[in-house]
Amino acid sequence: MQDSENEIMISERFELKQQIIDMLQQRTPAFGFGGFGEATYYRTYSRRKEDGSQEHWADTVIRVMNGVMSVRKQHYVNSRLHWDEGYWQAYAAEMASAMFEMKWLPPGRGLWAMGTEYVYTRGGAALNNCGAVDTADLSAAADWTMDMLMCGVGVGFNTAWDGANVALPDKSRPVPFVIPDSREGWVASVRLLIESYTKGGAWFKFDYDSIRPAGSSIKGFGGTASGPEPLSTLHRRIESYLDAYCSGETETTRCTADIFNAIGACVVAGNVRRSAEIALGSADDGSFLELKDYERYPERAEIGWMSNNTVVLEKTEDFAKLPMIAKHIIANGEPGIMNLINVQKYARYGKESDDQAWLANPCSEIPLESYELCNLAEVFPSRCAEENDFFKVLEYATFYASTVALMPTHRSETNAIVVRNRRIGVSLSGVADMLDDLGATELTRRLRKGYKIVRSINRKLASDAGVPPSIRVTTIKPSGTISQLAGVSSGMHFPTFQYALRRMRVGNDSAVCRVLKAAGIPHEPDVYSENTTVFEFPIDQGKTRKATEVSAWEQFAFLAMLQREWSDNMVSCTVYFDPESEAHQVEHMLAQFAPVIKSVSMLPHSETGAYKQMPYEGISKETYDEKLAAMPRIDWRLFSDSDGIESRFCSNDSCEI
Repeated sequence: MQDSENEIMISERFELKQQIIDMLQQRTPAFGFGGFGEATYYRTYSRRKEDGSQEHWADTVIRVMNGVMSVRKQHYVNSRLHWDEGYWQAYAAEMASAMFEMKWLPPGRGLWAMGTEYVYTRGGAALNNCGAVDTADLSAAADWTMDMLMCGVGVGFNTAWDGANVALPDKSRPVPFVIPDSREGWVASVRLLIESYTKGGAWFKFDYDSIRPAGSSIKGFGGTASGPEPLSTLHRRIESYLDAYCSGETETTRCTADIFNAIGACVVAGNVRRSAEIALGSADDGSFLELKDYERYPERAEIGWMSNNTVVLEKTEDFAKLPMIAKHIIANGEPGIMNLINVQKYARYGKESDDQAWLANPCSEIPLESYELCNLAEVFPSRCAEENDFFKVLEYATFYASTVALMPTHRSETNAIVVRNRRIGVSLSGVADMLDDLGATELTRRLRKGYKIVRSINRKLASDAGVPPSIRVTTIKPSGTISQLAGVSSGMHFPTFQYALRRMRVGNDSAVCRVLKAAGIPHEPDVYSENTTVFEFPIDQGKTRKATEVSAWEQFAFLAMLQREWSDNMVSCTVYFDPESEAHQVEHMLAQFAPVIKSVSMLPHSETGAYKQMPYEGISKETYDEKLAAMPRIDWRLFSDSDGIESRFCSNDSCEI
């Protein structure tokens, strides 16, 4: 199937005026962390333009602004609402300027996909960060999960499948099935395989010959094909898991987790594409708690890493399990916890507001219903010179996320929930920087005022668009490459080091590898992965306290404050503890804070230099100054023929080779 054969969802196109485009293209962006933020942008988000040239930062800003305004314009036209072109041109110009300065940014998904023909023709799924699914209907849940993972959505799943009415299929007379070379074809093959066990469906002999070979270029979504092998491996794995269940060798929790972890591993396809999952289970489920015991289940090591595992505290009696949960956390850093009572009763903690969500996205910043999606946007207060500038930028981030929530996806079951909830997440990054710079009292005041602004803007935008306001509007996401572009600490977390070597891994055949090598950026072969080079950048993460200087108790208190004052969704937080001095207090911390937060995970601090080529390696200020002085300039005008690594979320979409 060609992209041109798909229904066009966005036919009304908005285009920034040429004078605004010229103004943006004459400016020089100020990426964070020296050359590392800029290199991260070009590696990850710069795309080929229609004329074959490569995007630079202004081009990406223009694409995103044209895209988000086109989505809102299409909604206004469809709803027969008045569209004031002059007003929106002026608004878009100011919003684009703030984005160019990285005062706010869309999430990585939006930075890469917004404004592309793929989104215009295929819907908004690829713009959403967060999704979740209930597994009671195993084949339907697997279908949706694989589809969304291949669109780049992180997916949470529970272990609700009860295993009823499952039987071994008759494999003696298989029905031929030629798998179409499309995302839909891959997804359909997985659904049919599971239904042969759960719904008495036919047993299929899959033919992979139509799937394009590894390395083929994909037009439409972008990226390179991985070939049929990841899908073939997934089919073999699912068959073995369901055969084992039917023969009584395993039970429902293990079978469910195996299937969904294997789906994620297929989408990742040997680190060619990205994917993320979270598994949600009961504290009473011993099988769930042992899923990552690889000494007991060594065969799970090849797929179990795909998901973070979190226990859901559904009733007050579940809190009696905290001592047992603490023991698991001290042993291997899992499980995380999710307080469902608070999720469903409160928006910000202490502010009662019902929410039907009972699941979560992979990083636990967004509670979700089954088949629900949520999109995010991010604000960087430290990039805002004045307090009022910060509040104005919150408006732009709210506009972006609220507008994405207007766009339907290609899944009707998802659209039915999105139009009811319109859930969004306006996030802050560099919050630890704010805490150490402003102090807790001033930070609390700004968060309270900022929340009111986000809620007010969302209500106005919803009223103007003729839709209900979003059920939830704020969050703290973990951030990642986006915070690296802006040069701030990620989410609410404290930096690992002030001065560090920040390493970047890229494939030897990639365009960014050629440019970085030509510039003379320090590099060496990856000791863990073939055909990969590791580059080193010295970075200064500012005066914010290092993570090792902040006690686990203070991190918990900070999390509770953000849940109380800012996030009406959840706060993505990993509390790091000293395994020597704080491990014995983990149960006490959970007992103190679990009743007043919505979610948390915990990990012990790891030793500096614990393994070669770590992403971050702490260095002295003297070493930093020396390496910074020796860093060459990179001529990004030489960069071309790249579509970013985010394209590899989906390397087998329906599109023309």
